[in-house]
Amino acid sequence: MARKLREYPLVTLKLEDLDGQIDFVRIFGRPGPIHIEIGTGKATFLLNEAMAQPHINFLGIERANKYYRYAIDRIGRWNLSNVRIIRTDAAAFLADFIPETAVDCFHIYFPDPWPKRRHHKRRLFCPDNLEHLVRCLKIGGQLRIATDFTEYFEQIQKLMVEQRGRPFGSAQGRLEATEFLPAAGARDGELTGTNYERKYIKEHRPIYTIAARKL
Repeated sequence: MARKLREYPLVTLKLEDLDGQIDFVRIFGRPGPIHIEIGTGKATFLLNEAMAQPHINFLGIERANKYYRYAIDRIGRWNLSNVRIIRTDAAAFLADFIPETAVDCFHIYFPDPWPKRRHHKRRLFCPDNLEHLVRCLKIGGQLRIATDFTEYFEQIQKLMVEQRGRPFGSAQGRLEATEFLPAAGARDGELTGTNYERKYIKEHRPIYTIAARKL
């Protein structure tokens, strides 16, 4: 029998409770580095990272209701005070609610590749969304990406190269490639420690990673 999922109000962040751009100190009740995971799934990454790095404040964004509810239940059962989860569209949320230079790291692991060409417009990675990601990062902040989909990886790489080619002094800043180090909660042989990564490793799929920091 499937377990009954409980709601934990202290974990949940609701759009209707936000009045303009987020005040992260108010949301978490303390200052501290801000890490945002886009696409939390069942919150395996968030759970392990939050336990391994209690000084960091983590915000998870998940659109699918079944995963959102599971993630809240999972984080709540572990009584983790440094995690908040919101159900919303990530692109709109970045544009409307995340302040400029507020985020220390974005984690985007195995985003939906929308493989059919007619669906490519639904992909998270496009020039406008990348500009918002860069805008939200602090100087020195990181963007960490993993995917198993070759064509999507190549598209993201191209976007990153185009972004790096923009001149200094732009409003958003610029990205520079850096090493993709394993996540704190990753097991031996893993890089992100997510459920998808573990599944794809078993299936012997290639996994592509990108890491960049804001200059």
